Amino acid sequence: MQKRALLDSSVYLGLLALIVWLPLPLGSNRDWSMGLLVLLVGLLAMLWAAARLRQQKPVSRALRAAWPMLALLLAAQVWVALQLLLGISLDVGASFQYLMLGLAYSLLFVMVLSVFHTRRRLTALLAVLVASGTVQAFYGTLMTLSGLEWTFFTEKTSYRGLATGTFVNRNHLAGYLELTLACGIGLLMALRDGGSFSWKAILELIMGPKARLRIGLVIMVIGLVMSRSRMGNTAFFISLVVIGGIFILLNKENRVRNIILLASFVLIDILMISQYFGLDKLKDRLINTRFEDQVVNEVVVARQNEVRDDVYLQALPTLEQHWLTGSGAGSFEAVFPQYMGPDIAVMHFDHAHNDFIQFAIEYGLIGTLPLAAFVLLAFWHALRALWRTESWYRSGVGFAAAMGILALMIHSFTDFNLQIPANAATFVVLCAIAVLANQHDKERKQRRG
Repeated sequence: MQKRALLDSSVYLGLLALIVWLPLPLGSNRDWSMGLLVLLVGLLAMLWAAARLRQQKPVSRALRAAWPMLALLLAAQVWVALQLLLGISLDVGASFQYLMLGLAYSLLFVMVLSVFHTRRRLTALLAVLVASGTVQAFYGTLMTLSGLEWTFFTEKTSYRGLATGTFVNRNHLAGYLELTLACGIGLLMALRDGGSFSWKAILELIMGPKARLRIGLVIMVIGLVMSRSRMGNTAFFISLVVIGGIFILLNKENRVRNIILLASFVLIDILMISQYFGLDKLKDRLINTRFEDQVVNEVVVARQNEVRDDVYLQALPTLEQHWLTGSGAGSFEAVFPQYMGPDIAVMHFDHAHNDFIQFAIEYGLIGTLPLAAFVLLAFWHALRALWRTESWYRSGVGFAAAMGILALMIHSFTDFNLQIPANAATFVVLCAIAVLANQHDKERKQRRG
């Protein structure tokens, strides 16, 4: 009995530690950190399997509910393996690396569903994600304001003066914060007491035990604004408004209180506090974005300052050639130079700056459809939990998962967060949380939920 409990606790604590570790080594976006990610997930999977064999318990509700999602995720990995075996991949090394990462994500998905099946553990998982996001935002803000400009034990060589946390790219910090901010806001909604609106409840929210969570949210908003990521901030705001609006419309009983809670977050955290940390600079960057030269009387008065749209257009011939089977997972860097025009040929693009285009090019229709279906099913599970208005906790966790999934999908139109292992793994964890929102086991002492 003690050995079973020790194995279970080791996997539980190991997964929480892994979640915190993932963004630290430059978003786990280096060969050695990718290998370490695969190794750690493999070790935890072996401990988890040993614990399951000793316990001899039936499959949890969450795992039973998520089997179609798991099948879809594994189907994509099978296709990558076939790309290697059939000689389809144009970059064998990259495809093998993506296969190992994909299998690690699949194992992580299964373990999160199995290990965090109780309300107490699910709350701990959300809290750790919020804490990790707060640390990333605080570190990124501190490095920027202090002028030290270090990432993970190395001095920054790019994006100086901007918050990047321990990531290399500011947009990837923004993507990570979109996920952790969603978890924080959802956790705040999940832990509300469900009582009617009162000023005393508002004061308790601001000054009571939940104040620590509010402080973490404020720090993450500041970090997001200081990243100056245009699409990151836009995706966060749109997802908050959309999911928040749905949440308010569904929950008629506490509509006034929920409106004030979400409005206070937008007005106080985003507009007032972040105003002192560069909101005006972010606004200027959004306004001054130019996708083509500005010409007046045949004279160029302002040069194009954004080339991502050129990358999308010039990547389309690659997509047309490999639309069905793909060019091989991870092969974009090797394939795209053959199609680059002279206007961007002097630049290096290892990713398409659009996750949808890159997945379509690399995985083809055969491999992309299972991944798309996986995300859509996760979003459906999140919305189902959000609709559970009789359960404050389940609807709050559903809010977190739905908002995070929507935010990263919006951001994926202009960036490649899903090619960064830390963000991809965290996204898979959030998809598991979407299932757990409805399918976790609540403690007996709780009367509602």
